Amino acid sequence: MSGRRLRICVALLFSALWGTALGWQHWRGNGWLLDRLEATMTDFRLMLRGSLPSPSTVSIVAIDDEAVRQAGGFPLPRAVLAQLVQRIAELQPKAIALDLLLLDPGAPDDDAALARTLAATPSVIGAAAVYTTGVQTLQAGDGPLAQIPISDRLLLPLPRFAEAAEIGIVNVMTDKSGTPRAFPMLFRTADAIYAAMPLQAATVATLSDPVIAHDGIEIAGRFVPTDLGQTLPLNFYGPQGTITTVSAASVLAGSFPGDMLRDRVVVIGATVTGGGDVFPTPFDPVLPGVEVISTAIANLLQGDALERDRTVRLIDAATAVVLPVVLVGLLAWRRSALGFAVILTVALIWLGSNILAFQHNIWLSLALPMAAAGLPLLLFGFAEIWIDRRDAQFFANQTRLLQRFQAPALADYLATNPTFLEQPVRQEAGILFIDLTGFTGLSEVHGPTVVREVLNSFYPIVEAAAVECRGIITSFAGDGAMLVFGLPAQSEADAANGARCGVMLAQSTRAWIATLPPDIGSLISVKIGAHYGTVVLSRLGGNQQQITATGDTVNVASRLMEVAAREGADFAISDDLLAKAGADSGPTRFGTLRGPRRRQIRGRAEPLQVWFWWMEQQDDRPGSRSQQQG
Repeated sequence: MSGRRLRICVALLFSALWGTALGWQHWRGNGWLLDRLEATMTDFRLMLRGSLPSPSTVSIVAIDDEAVRQAGGFPLPRAVLAQLVQRIAELQPKAIALDLLLLDPGAPDDDAALARTLAATPSVIGAAAVYTTGVQTLQAGDGPLAQIPISDRLLLPLPRFAEAAEIGIVNVMTDKSGTPRAFPMLFRTADAIYAAMPLQAATVATLSDPVIAHDGIEIAGRFVPTDLGQTLPLNFYGPQGTITTVSAASVLAGSFPGDMLRDRVVVIGATVTGGGDVFPTPFDPVLPGVEVISTAIANLLQGDALERDRTVRLIDAATAVVLPVVLVGLLAWRRSALGFAVILTVALIWLGSNILAFQHNIWLSLALPMAAAGLPLLLFGFAEIWIDRRDAQFFANQTRLLQRFQAPALADYLATNPTFLEQPVRQEAGILFIDLTGFTGLSEVHGPTVVREVLNSFYPIVEAAAVECRGIITSFAGDGAMLVFGLPAQSEADAANGARCGVMLAQSTRAWIATLPPDIGSLISVKIGAHYGTVVLSRLGGNQQQITATGDTVNVASRLMEVAAREGADFAISDDLLAKAGADSGPTRFGTLRGPRRRQIRGRAEPLQVWFWWMEQQDDRPGSRSQQQG
């Protein structure tokens, strides 16, 4: 197994193990490290979804500032509260829930009146669970009653009220920011299990006892999925006031439409300034606790709570394993524009599916897959960058080693003329450049070993053409080469040799590319440019010297490769070289030659007359050398 394949296998294995570890903790309900991020993501999805219609099953009677002002203080006197419950009962609600803790006695007659009123109508009154550690611990186990919060004791209402109405616990579960995320449906003490106020109110309203299942609660034939510990994830309908709300003062005065309370669960709670518990929510920085309880009741009765049971958590855990493996695999597959586009597409499909599921009240985790995929992607990406830099340095060293070797013909000449070009010489010469395009993409996809093999098979093709056409390779620059026609001695055939060499290279390199594996050959192509003119021949370097040509002719020949690529031609030839080469040179006898065309050369002020040669025969057009010469 190659080093790269081994690295990929290790990265995929780490991604799977990391995702499995996080997914297991999440499925067991121990993903507290990601809770803050998940809370932010949940708020984002709720805001993206927007407000829902007001539920038709619940209404709130608010003990607001006006009601307190008329009653003369807060909490409301028991006589006023008894009168309020009586007025609501006359409108025939399905149930009345008092989000109030009736812990202290009032006037005996007033307490008696309130107890009689509560006993005469389906009603639920509040109690509170107390945790000395401030943390709601969970009871271990696997049954339907396992993992429910364990409280040290309960703050129960006065016995006369507890005998007149059902008792419901009002504690809500909040995250680190204080936002209520779920409502426990059941609470455990040392010797008993109590229902939460939302569950008790729904039970009283539907006249049916709840059936506690492993992953949910069935009420009046409707199954409502619950999270671990029989907690109900809250699906907020909107900001404060979204749930139908009536002032207690209006109820006492009878100045409101009775249909707002009839056949509904009516929740009585405090919204008076400074008099009740409030919570931040995604829609509102301050939401009264009575509206949180009403939200939970409506979620139960309408079956529109956020769904996050063991099945959903199992999907989260599976996603935490699969998503990082897929993304790391795609990153290993191709680190190019296409590869990154595929990675982005997969990530967007996952994100879109998550948001779409949330729109249908299925609470799939966003934070868990992000954390599961993020670390492996970062580690693998940084490792690949580091290894690529190391390989690039290695390849640069290999290139420098290759550049130490001179062409055999020139080496022989130097052996008999050791003072050759000790001083620079100006002369006419033909210059040809050849370069592999797509070489960077090849390096990224296949690594240094394949790159070296490709170059080792490319260089002999260039060397063979140079020998055949009496040219000298003055340098191999990584994925390209520079050839000089006029070394070691100038000749009248230099231009013709350069033109013939360009045709030979175009033919031989295309045939060579066709023999490469498709995943390699499809990434590369060849561009060739040639020019004829005055150059300066000299030796460059210190202990390691190199004979080369410099000057404007060299620059133009190099730029002609770019012009050939823009035109889609196999070979771009300056008019100066073709005119010097003559009518019987290679480009005029094989393939298709068109020109001359005036083309702007990068770095030059004046355009240049350029001919373009294609290996395949093409339709003749005006200006083609196959139709006319000159």
